Amino acid sequence: MNSEPRRDKSELTREELVRYSRHILLPAVGEGGQRALKQSRVLLVGAGGLGSPVALYLAAAGVGNIGLVDFDRVDLSNLQRQILHGSAAIGSSKIASARDRLRDINPNVHIESHETRLTSANALEIARGYDLVVDGTDNFATRYLLNDTCVLLGIPNVYGAVHRFEGQASVFGAVNGPCYRCLFREPPPPELVPSCAEAGVLGVVPGLVGTIQATEALKMLLGIGDTLVGRLLTVDAMTMAFRTIEIEKDPACPACGTREIQELMDYDAYCAGGQKEQGDMSRVTEIQPAQLAARIAHGENLEIIDVREPYEWQIGHIPGARLVPLDRIQQEIPHLDKTRETILYCKVGARSMYAAQQLAEAGVADVRNLAGGIIRWIDDVDPSMARY
Repeated sequence: MNSEPRRDKSELTREELVRYSRHILLPAVGEGGQRALKQSRVLLVGAGGLGSPVALYLAAAGVGNIGLVDFDRVDLSNLQRQILHGSAAIGSSKIASARDRLRDINPNVHIESHETRLTSANALEIARGYDLVVDGTDNFATRYLLNDTCVLLGIPNVYGAVHRFEGQASVFGAVNGPCYRCLFREPPPPELVPSCAEAGVLGVVPGLVGTIQATEALKMLLGIGDTLVGRLLTVDAMTMAFRTIEIEKDPACPACGTREIQELMDYDAYCAGGQKEQGDMSRVTEIQPAQLAARIAHGENLEIIDVREPYEWQIGHIPGARLVPLDRIQQEIPHLDKTRETILYCKVGARSMYAAQQLAEAGVADVRNLAGGIIRWIDDVDPSMARY
């Protein structure tokens, strides 16, 4: 009977000793540290601009188990910054694309796929059992949900965010450290913080911030160095200035301080415009793409205004619409028929909601905003149009 000793799962193979030799040469890592990485479990939420460098570097570093959460598909406009994906992956799911790329980088790493939107119903189940969570999201709704999930489970959260030429990084939810709510208690109104889809982002900035996140994740897993726990690192790519801001744990924080938050909630409705109920903003209603398409088909006399930029109009636009970029909407108001129903749209709905509020305040009687913008129109009405 063969009585060979059972192999330690953390033991490094000869191939792994060669693959990670530059790590093992580092006294702060060594073979023991590399074995610890092999046993580690990291959940990455978002396989986009921030998630791309994080996933690539964690896989290359030998983090043994990487969970990926994403529900989106790869489109052409992603490739300017989402280096995890290539042209051949356009149209496929980001999870499938990421899985193939990471397996090619390091077949020793186990990839756990969660091809779904993170919600209050599944976040705890998905995140439970991981040593670390890396936030690669691009919206406040998921960011607050992820923060609360990590606090409830006691899992550190490596945070990153980008906007145009700027970025931020920190580590939230660590033992005795602050959480995201200690810094930003509640989500801001959506019109104050446009997404990358609305405001744009220099392609290298998420690469820069994502690499910092990957660095912090590895330091946390190895227990080395001074991490960003209790500090917010800000980056300005235009001046290449890095600043560090001290963050204290807030005893009154409802998540990690008073522990008032005992269950998760979805912030989509809150982040989609909770201010609409005040004043003239209540006069702006939304119309669904399918409803607008039906009314166009019936020949209704609608004023449809596209508030995007001229280059976006050239990519594609809704039939019967006319272009009035957002920065010209105020000049256009005197020329509008204020008794006619006016429907505005942009890429995802934020710019057009802002424009619609201006029209309502100026006395336009019936103003509607196209829910989800032209991206939702493409999904629900005309998939032949180019996404961007």
